[in-house]
Order: sequence, then C-alpha cells, then structure tokens
Amino acid sequence: GNGCGHTLLTPHSGTLSSKNYPGTYPNNTMCCWRLQAPPGTSLLLAFGDVDLEPSEHCALSSLLLTDPQTGTAYGPYCRNSIPSAPLLVTNSSTVTVLFNSTSHRSGRGLLLSYATSQHPGTHYTQEHVSSDPPLTMCFSVYCPAGCKDIHGDIWGNPSQGYRDTSVLCKAAVHAGVIADELGGQVTLSREKGITLYESAFANGLHSKRGSLSEKRLIFHKVCCLLSPACDGVLEVMTFNASSWWHEVGMLGQDRAWVAERAALSTTGHSWAAEPDAEAAWLELDLGIRRNVTGIITKGSSEQHDYYVTSYHVSSSRDGKNWRPYRGSSGQEEKVFEGNADSQGEVSNAFIPPIIARYIR
Repeated sequence: GNGCGHTLLTPHSGTLSSKNYPGTYPNNTMCCWRLQAPPGTSLLLAFGDVDLEPSEHCALSSLLLTDPQTGTAYGPYCRNSIPSAPLLVTNSSTVTVLFNSTSHRSGRGLLLSYATSQHPGTHYTQEHVSSDPPLTMCFSVYCPAGCKDIHGDIWGNPSQGYRDTSVLCKAAVHAGVIADELGGQVTLSREKGITLYESAFANGLHSKRGSLSEKRLIFHKVCCLLSPACDGVLEVMTFNASSWWHEVGMLGQDRAWVAERAALSTTGHSWAAEPDAEAAWLELDLGIRRNVTGIITKGSSEQHDYYVTSYHVSSSRDGKNWRPYRGSSGQEEKVFEGNADSQGEVSNAFIPPIIARYIR
C-alpha cells in the first residue's frame, strides 16, 4: 500500500514502519503486511511506537492485527487506545498487520518488530557477572532483521564500544556482530563509560562522535568474554594484483604503487592499479586457510586523494577456483560500501565468515 514505510520481513524476524516515520504519517493511506513464520512456531510482536492521532474507536487512523488462522483480532490501536503491553505473544504463525489513515493533523505513525517463538529474547537476560573488571554485566538480546534503517542514532565504534544511549540493535549491525538482512542473537556487556566516543563508518552505517556516558555497550562476536572473540589482524604472506601503477613524476622520479603496499599499516603511498584499468583486483594470500571475519579499507592521501568507493569480495582455497561472496542472503554477489575519502578507515564484516586461504 501507499502508507508503507521501512520494511524488512524474513521468516524469523523483521521490522516495519509507516511511511515517513518518525515524521508525520501521510493522509488517506493504507498498508498491509502479512507476517509468516515457519510452521510449528508462533509470532511475537514488539510495539516500538504506536502514535496515531486519537479518535473514537480509532476511526480516523488505526493499527489492526489479525490472526487469519483463528480469526483473532488485536486492536484497533491509536494514541488513545494503545496496546496494553509492549510485547504481543500470539499463538499463530501468521499475522496480518493493517494500517489505515484518513485526514489528520499529527502523529509519528508506527514502528513494529517481530520474531518467532524460537527467538523470544527481545529483552535483556543476564548471563553472568564477571569479576574482572568488577561487576561487568553480560547480556543476550535478540535483534530482528531491519535494524539498520530505523530512526535513531549510535555513538561509538566496534573497538571502543558504544554509548548506552545508542539504538542497541542498530549498534550491533555497525559493530558487525549481526547482518541487518537476518538479525540474530547478540551478546554484549555493559561496562563503565568513557570520556569520548569516536565516530566511524562500518557496515553501511555512520556512528556519531559522542561525549561522556555513564555506561557503554561492548559487543562480543562469539560469547560474553572480556576480550574480543577475535584473533586480531591476520598476517598476509603475499600480495598480488591485476596490475600496478608505475608513476613517473614531473621531474622524472619513479614510484611504484605495487601490491605489497596495500597493507593497512603501510606508511606513504598505497597500492593502485594501472590508470583506466577495468576489473582491477587485489589478492591476499594468508598462507593457510583462515577464518576471515571482516575487512578494513583506507585510501591513500600521499600526494593523491585516492580511495575505493565500493568493491566485491571473492575467496579461494587453492588460488584457482574462486567463489564470490554473497553474504547472509546467499542470493546476489554482495557489494561492500567502501570509503568516501582518503583519510578514514571503513570496516565491513563478513557474516557468515569466509574460510579460505586466498581473498581477492
């Protein structure tokens, strides 16, 4: 319908909103979403926001949920008739969500998310308390698909952590612990805040630079540990490339932008393909098969403002047979969003990870 806003629906979870949310929803529109969970499971709906202009029996604007299997109806809801609880537990694997508006003056509209009974943890559940540092609290929460594009800000980055005022599931996408296309269970700890949170661009999301907070959120990729569940930077045995630029300066001096200069820690100029080269690629040999969970890219500001704005990734176990990375959806080859300038670093997570010796 013409009243649909941000929508991402998967069999196990999803997020949906009215058009223009959280701005005023439009007049005389409607949207109908049909949520379908796997057989044998039931749907749990979380009301993030229901702000529809009040009217008698919600006649002017309304949210109505129905279970076509049993004929059960929930609602209609509007500002003077809101859901009695933020979480609605149904006994059905199918729910229809219907939003209608007539002429009105105010209202943000609606924001809903859902998950199946296989993933009931839409709230914090304490897992354990660590003693080093004292009273570090670890939690687990289920984040539905579609968190990336909902309204709200995040402050911080994967290495420092995030201000606890950040939109939690949106921060989890930024940190690379879940893929926005699928959502998933997130494990995190709530620890002492820091003075300043630096901004970063990661996994298609910009975070903000933030000031002191009392607490911060630290995401953990495997389990609730005090140290990151990651081996850190992988060593590259050999760099190879489709081509490299042999620069000759105005005074005749030579400079080689060879593949070996592509290491992120390299000072000075980087790798660059030949000018006008098509389908250029950079290849990394990790020596043995490794579990690769992400990539960080940066441009080269050495005399030239060079950077890569987007890229594909392929992997190989033998250096001959290459497999394009398709991401969590498994459908089309994934295009990663790269850099917007030559100064900043941009992180992208591989969810699921790549197991390979060669990355291109």
